[in-house]
Amino acid sequence: MLLCRLPVVTRSVARWGEGARRARALLHPAVAFSSSRSCDVGSTDGSSAQPAGNGAVQGQYRDSVLLPRTAFPMKLTGQTLLDRELEIQQACGFAGLYSWQRERKAKKEFCLHDGPPYANGDPHVGHALNKILKDIRNRFEMLRGRQVHYIPGWDCHGLPIELKALGELGTSGLSPLQIRQKAREFAEGAIARQKAAFQRWGVMADWDNCYYTFDGTYEAAQLKVFQEMHSKGLIYQDYKPVFWSPSSRTALAEAELEYDPQHVSKAIYATFPLSKPPPNLTLEAVDPGSIHVLVWTTQPWTIPANQAVCYMPNAQYSVLKRADNSQLLLVAADRTASLSALLGTELETIGTFSGSQLEGGICKHPTIPDKEVPLLPANHVTMAKGTGLVHTAPAHGMEDYSVASQFNLSVDCMVDEEGKFTELAGPELQNLSVMEEGNDKVISMLVACGALVKEEQCVHSYPYDWRTKKPVVIRPSKQWFINTASLKDKAKEVLQKVRILPESARGSLLTMLDRRTYWCISRQRSWGVPIPVFYHKETGEALMNKHTVPHISKLFKEKGSDCWWELPLETLLPAEVLKKSKAGPVTDYVRGEDVLDIWFDSGASWAAVLEESDPRADVYIEGKDQIGGWFQSSLLTSVAVRNKAPYRSLVVHGFAVSEKGEKMSKSLGNAVDPDTIINGGKDPGTTAYGADALRWWVAESNVFSEIQIGPNALNSARDGISKLRNTLKFLLGNLHGFDPRTQAVDPKEMYYIDQYMLHQLREYSIKVTDAYNEFDAGRAIRILQAFITRDVSSFYFSIIKDRLYCDAEDSLGRRSCQTVLEEVLDGLSRSIAPILPHLAEEVYLHAPGHEEGDTLFRSGWIKSSSVWRRPGLEEAVEGACAIRDSFLSSIPGKNAATYDLIIAIEPGLLFELMESLQEEPSSTSSQLTELMMAARTTLTSSLPRDLPPDALLCNGTFLINLEGGIIREDSAYSIAVVPTSAARCPRCRRYTAESADCLCPRCQSVISNTH
Repeated sequence: MLLCRLPVVTRSVARWGEGARRARALLHPAVAFSSSRSCDVGSTDGSSAQPAGNGAVQGQYRDSVLLPRTAFPMKLTGQTLLDRELEIQQACGFAGLYSWQRERKAKKEFCLHDGPPYANGDPHVGHALNKILKDIRNRFEMLRGRQVHYIPGWDCHGLPIELKALGELGTSGLSPLQIRQKAREFAEGAIARQKAAFQRWGVMADWDNCYYTFDGTYEAAQLKVFQEMHSKGLIYQDYKPVFWSPSSRTALAEAELEYDPQHVSKAIYATFPLSKPPPNLTLEAVDPGSIHVLVWTTQPWTIPANQAVCYMPNAQYSVLKRADNSQLLLVAADRTASLSALLGTELETIGTFSGSQLEGGICKHPTIPDKEVPLLPANHVTMAKGTGLVHTAPAHGMEDYSVASQFNLSVDCMVDEEGKFTELAGPELQNLSVMEEGNDKVISMLVACGALVKEEQCVHSYPYDWRTKKPVVIRPSKQWFINTASLKDKAKEVLQKVRILPESARGSLLTMLDRRTYWCISRQRSWGVPIPVFYHKETGEALMNKHTVPHISKLFKEKGSDCWWELPLETLLPAEVLKKSKAGPVTDYVRGEDVLDIWFDSGASWAAVLEESDPRADVYIEGKDQIGGWFQSSLLTSVAVRNKAPYRSLVVHGFAVSEKGEKMSKSLGNAVDPDTIINGGKDPGTTAYGADALRWWVAESNVFSEIQIGPNALNSARDGISKLRNTLKFLLGNLHGFDPRTQAVDPKEMYYIDQYMLHQLREYSIKVTDAYNEFDAGRAIRILQAFITRDVSSFYFSIIKDRLYCDAEDSLGRRSCQTVLEEVLDGLSRSIAPILPHLAEEVYLHAPGHEEGDTLFRSGWIKSSSVWRRPGLEEAVEGACAIRDSFLSSIPGKNAATYDLIIAIEPGLLFELMESLQEEPSSTSSQLTELMMAARTTLTSSLPRDLPPDALLCNGTFLINLEGGIIREDSAYSIAVVPTSAARCPRCRRYTAESADCLCPRCQSVISNTH
């Protein structure tokens, strides 16, 4: 005999009583025990249609074997796949599903507020990522019985739409109403294309009742928010620096900028001669008039607008003497070493002093004769780069402007709306573009007056117009602002109560809030919601109050905002409104021409879309670019009006990128069109993946990082669905002729292996539900795949095929198994439904037990039962699996079907566990034999002495920890694996017959009862 010593096998169970009652108690549904893990017992894909033994059924018994039968196709490809998805959408009522669930009674509502995509082009893969991610959550919540509130919307205003609508025509010669008409038509076309795509992807919504920011009702709700903020003093008009886009000729908000980290500027080091030394500064043997204050800037064009040079009061400054020309330079002491290397000369320190000693000093402006500028203290000065002395042009810098406000400096603007110098800059600079030839001219002027010390190329991050992709400038302009500085503390406070996924996004959102002290909300365009303000013709004073704005809001709701240009001023500003406003006659006023920032448009969507009873959404789900955009504008407007956030949770996903990690771009040729993914491209060889594959890609990805898409990702999605279809087909095939409504077996009467499978199904349902709850569809897929591979295919399918195919059709064993298969099929179908709605409904159409017209999405989530929880049974089955694993690795081909087993276990808990599965002392059909997949199994307390010489003997130890290891029971077992003397049954192919020409007892009984 061949002997093998096996390692200790450990399982953890709860503590039971003494004697045989312990094992019986394990299998009683009312007793709860701790569970460990499921066992792996070999691999099968579930596709085999053969009875145990893998032999083809021959001759007269072929028709008596109950092989799988189903019309459910193994694969759907090409046009067949596309047609089938559309058929399912029609047959299963995808279009009416949202309305149906809104009409049903539900205990709780789930509100996902849709961030409006921009209506300026065709649907792209970023749309697919966002909309499908939202739909997965909505479908999950609806299946769980909640009433989903989800109204899709579109952001319809703004410059990008205006530019695309007008094309090369531009705005020349067009009235505001003509511009608006063309922009509206363009937006409506983009909306129609995007909406059709979203529906094709299977996104559930009431597509006939969406929201649009150009709709009059929406605009009226937006103006209500505007009025409430204005009445609280949060909206005001001022003249101050803003980001200005010369390419768009409009002011921009921070959220409308994108920063190019590779922008190249001509940076300069320039000197401002010290004309009046600071009173507190004394240096021996140095003429203060010979000292030059050295500044550094990446924007030389702003030098003509200089009004001061700023220093850091607490820093140390030095006067340095150049070795090459004896020039005296005033710089920060910390910058001496780097400047010496930069200038390529030795710098001798003449004296060092505190920055506070520079107070009262005056410099000469380098390019404007007779102009003097003061030395001023400022906390924004840093020592990280430059000279520690900052050239200050209040008209062209936010921090510079704050210095001007403190010290009453001039904020005169020398740059027009086209980004060119005005006459204020002087005849040499007038009409030159400040970012191009104007910049070069200023540098040449500095050279001419001897003020240029060094010019260099500087690569740094610089703001660009997010739509025209061209640099912006900072210039002062009279605009309307929101005082976000007074809102951000409260915004931070309420944000602490918001759940944010991933949590790392919270820091980014808080940083964005800190950076924004004010928000410019006026735009110099025509396509948008007009700011409802009137200006006095003579004084320019703004007329806007609690009487004028509600009147305009009412008109917008009835007629749309085109009426701002269509209606006469007397209608917009009637006598009764003027009287309440205590204003003069209407002839004294003109209507304003600016429109609202589109971020204010969309940021007020909570007021227009969410229900008034509690206008807070359960969740906002958008890309990470919305951290500085919609997430923030929604938060600020809601905090301003209602003192709370408009959302309870935020989910921030990454961007779709190419498989090389590159940003999607038409110019790079790596853009992926969702329509091509679904339907295939013009090339006949292009794969048509269908909508479910696109949805699987979204779900399978780690959406909290950048999400790669390309052939590899899409092929992976297709293969994942194919493997899933394989399993579903096996389940459906073996449920042919089974009606769970009349033929299902009560769990208490089921075979133990089947009860164990229900236990595993319940554990699976809990895990997958938790994954969806955490917005982690990727984890839901991994749980699904692990459950199918390990528990369903490798374990359960491999064990039950003999019972399924060869037991009597109505036998308890077969019906018990079919009951479980139907539950597994139902659980799998429902758990994949949020991700793969087309496949889920297709399976439901083929599954037994449903009335005609039933659909999965109208029948709820996974229906697991607490009765299925059987941790004690789990330990019994897994104990048997552990013993089986022990000997399988030692026999040829790992095929136990041709062997008889004798399992000897010392008296104790392990024996009692195995005895519970072994209904007879020696059986060919016991559940222990089924688990072992052997010819027959004998359970005994010791091995017989007369084992045949060809027996394979294996020994092992099964260690059971009781109550977490407080009590340990160590049971030894031995296994004798003996070639069976039984013959192979010609029907079931198991080695259970007396001779090769006769049936085994089980098959004899089936055949005799059949005939």
